[in-house]
Amino acid sequence: MTTTDTPLTKVLGAKTAKALETHLDLHTAGDLIYHFPRRYDERGEHTDLRRLEVDEQVTVLAQVQGINVKPMRARRGNMLEVTIGDGSGATLTCTFFNQAWRERELRKGVWGLFAGKVSDFRGKRQLNNPAYQLLSADATQDDAAAEIEEFAGALIPVYSAAQAVPTWVIAKCVRTLLDTFEPPADPLPAETRAKRNLVGIGTALREIHRPSSEEALYRAKYRLKWDEAFAVQLTLVQRRARAAAAPGTARPRAEAGLLAKFDAGLPYELTEGQREVGEEIAADLARPHPMHRLLQGEVGSGKTLVSVRAMLQVVDAGGQAALLAPTEVLATQHYRGISAQLGALGRAGELDGDPAGTQLTLVTGSLGAAARRAALAKVADGTAGIVVGTHALLYEGVDFRDLGLVVVDEQHRFGVEQRDALRAKAARPPHVLVMTATPIPRTVAMTVYGDLETSVLSQLPRGRSPIASHVVPALEKPAYLDRAWKRIREEVQAGHQAYVVCPRIGDDEESPPKDDEPARRPPLAVTEVLPLLQHEYLKGLRIAMLHGKMPADEKDAVMRTFAAGDLDVLVATTVIEVGVDVPNSTVMLIMDADRFGVSQLHQLRGRVGRGSAAGICLLHTESAEGSAARERLDAVASTTDGFKLSEIDLEQRREGDVLGASQSGKHSHLRLLSLLRDEKLIKEARAEASELIGDDPDLSRHPALAASVAALVDEERAEYLEKG
Repeated sequence: MTTTDTPLTKVLGAKTAKALETHLDLHTAGDLIYHFPRRYDERGEHTDLRRLEVDEQVTVLAQVQGINVKPMRARRGNMLEVTIGDGSGATLTCTFFNQAWRERELRKGVWGLFAGKVSDFRGKRQLNNPAYQLLSADATQDDAAAEIEEFAGALIPVYSAAQAVPTWVIAKCVRTLLDTFEPPADPLPAETRAKRNLVGIGTALREIHRPSSEEALYRAKYRLKWDEAFAVQLTLVQRRARAAAAPGTARPRAEAGLLAKFDAGLPYELTEGQREVGEEIAADLARPHPMHRLLQGEVGSGKTLVSVRAMLQVVDAGGQAALLAPTEVLATQHYRGISAQLGALGRAGELDGDPAGTQLTLVTGSLGAAARRAALAKVADGTAGIVVGTHALLYEGVDFRDLGLVVVDEQHRFGVEQRDALRAKAARPPHVLVMTATPIPRTVAMTVYGDLETSVLSQLPRGRSPIASHVVPALEKPAYLDRAWKRIREEVQAGHQAYVVCPRIGDDEESPPKDDEPARRPPLAVTEVLPLLQHEYLKGLRIAMLHGKMPADEKDAVMRTFAAGDLDVLVATTVIEVGVDVPNSTVMLIMDADRFGVSQLHQLRGRVGRGSAAGICLLHTESAEGSAARERLDAVASTTDGFKLSEIDLEQRREGDVLGASQSGKHSHLRLLSLLRDEKLIKEARAEASELIGDDPDLSRHPALAASVAALVDEERAEYLEKG
C-alpha cells in the first residue's frame, strides 16, 4: 500500500517522478495527494478565453473550429494553424511547425485541453506548439478516450501545472496513486468531525481529485479547507496562550511622569481613537506578561504618537523602548519627528533639556565610528530611554540596560526572526507593539496576525485634508500627462511641493527579457526621469532625486532640504512609501503606476494631503482600458478606503482563476482556503481551536492532530504567515 511518506519513484517510476520533482516540487505521495485541482471543467461548460493575457502560461478547454496548413516563408517546411474556441466568440490560434500530421487528429469539432504560453501575432492571440489532450470520446474507444472517461465523471480536474508537466499528466499520476493509496489516520477528533459535519480525511482526499458529484466535491473541499484553517488557528491560539502566560515585567503608568508632562504639552487634542487605543496599550503594559499587540491604521491616523506615549510609559517605569524602522530614511524621520514632539523632555542632560526627561538616540548602519560608540554607550547604560534605529539595532554589540518595549514600524517589512533578535536583547521578554499603515482585512488579521491582539485607528486627526486621485492614461490621452505636469507647476506656484515617483532607480537594474518573451518597455527610472523634468517638463523648478542606493548622508541631506521647503519637486522611488511626513507636499505623480501593487499605491498616496491643503495623486499608466492593470488603478482612484483596497489587493495577489494565472509552482501558501470568501469557516475554526487548546494546551491528548498541524504549518505558513 502507498502512504503519504512513500516516494513518488516507487509509485510512478523514476522518469515521471523526476518530472514532478523538478517542475512542481512534488517528492512524495503526500505531496501529490495534497496537490489539489485548482478548478474543474465540465463537458459542455466552456472556458472563457476572453480574459487571457499575453505571456500567461494557460490551460484552456476548447473546440477545434478550423484548420489551415501553409508553407513557412522564412524557412523550409509547413505550418499548421488550428483555430480553437470556447463558444464565447473568442478564439485562439494553435500553431505547429512541421507537424502537419496533427491535422489527422485535430479534426474540426473535437474538444480538447490545450496548454501553452499565450503570445500575440499581428493582434491575434496564439499558442505556439501547445501540448494538448483530446477529450471527445469517439466510436473506437481508443486508449486516449478511455483515459478521459476515467476522469471524475463529468468533472475534469485542472491542476496547477508546468509546461513540461501539463494538467492531464498530473491527473493520470493521481489516478495511479489513488489505486494503492492508504489514507492516514484521521487527525481530527471524532467529536469535532461530528459537531462540524465533516467527512473523513480519506473520503475528502479521494473526492477532491475524483469527485463523484458536485455535492461530494463541496464536502471534500469544505473538510480540507477546515484542516487548513484549523491548523493555522490552533498554532496561533497556542502561541497567544503561551505569550499570555509568559513572565514579563509590568510597566504601569506613572501618575506624574514623562507621559503626563508630554500629554499636558500637546498642542492638540488626541482623537477618540488614539485615546481608546492608548488605554488598551497602557493596560497591556501594566500587566506582568508581555504585550503582543498589532496597531493598524490608515496613513496619517497618528500611530506614531500612540507609540511615543507607550514608550514614555515604559520609560516612566524604569525601562527603555526601541523603535525598529525598515529604512534609514524612515528611522531618521522618526528620530526627528519624535525629537520635535518631545522637545525638552527628550534632551535630558543638555543645557535646554528637562532634568526629569530622557534622551533619544538614533542607531543606523551609516553612523560614523565615534557617533556609534557614543550612541551605543547611551543605550547600554540606560541614558537613552528611547532608541530609534534600523536593522543596525539587531547587530551584536547593541546592548540595552533594560529593554521594556519593542515597537516595530511597518511590520510587513521584517521577518519574525528579526523581531525575535531584538526581543532577545531584553533580560525578560519585552512588550511588543507592531504597527502597519497597510490596512488588513479582518480574516487576514485573524489568520496572519492571529497571535496578536489587534487595535485599529481609523479616525484621521483634525486638519488632515482629503486626497483626490485620478488615472492619467498616457497612450490614449497624452494631453492628460501634459496637464499633470502643469498641475504640478500650479501647486508649486501656490507655494506647495510635489513628488514624482518611479518604479526603479535605473542603471541596468532590470534583467533583459528572455528570447521567448515579448518586448516590454522597462519601468521608468528616477535617473531617466530626473533630467527630463529638469530640462523640459518642469524646467526652472528646484528638483532633486532620492533613492535607496544613495549614501545615507546624501539621502538625509535631500530629505532635510525638501522638508525645509528648499526643493519644489522630489523625484523618488518607493523609499518615500512609509513615514515620510512633509505637510507642504500636496501633489504626487506616480509614473508607471500599474507596476505597483494596490496597497503600495495607497501607501504612496498617503504622503500628500498631510497638511491643511487638499492632496492630489495622479496615476500615470500606459496600460489599456479594460485590462486588469487598468482596473486595479481605477479601483485605487475610486476610493481612499484602505480596507476596501486591501481586499482588492488580496484578491489579486492570492486568489484567482488558475487557468488565467501562472501555473508553475505553488499558487498559494493556503491551497484551498480563501481569506476573502471563507470568513465564516475561519471564525468557526478559531472558536473550535480556542476551545480545544483551553482543554488540551499542548495537544498531548491529540497526537495525530499535533503532527498534522506541524506538517501543515511548518511548510505552508513559515514565510507567508510568520512574515505577514
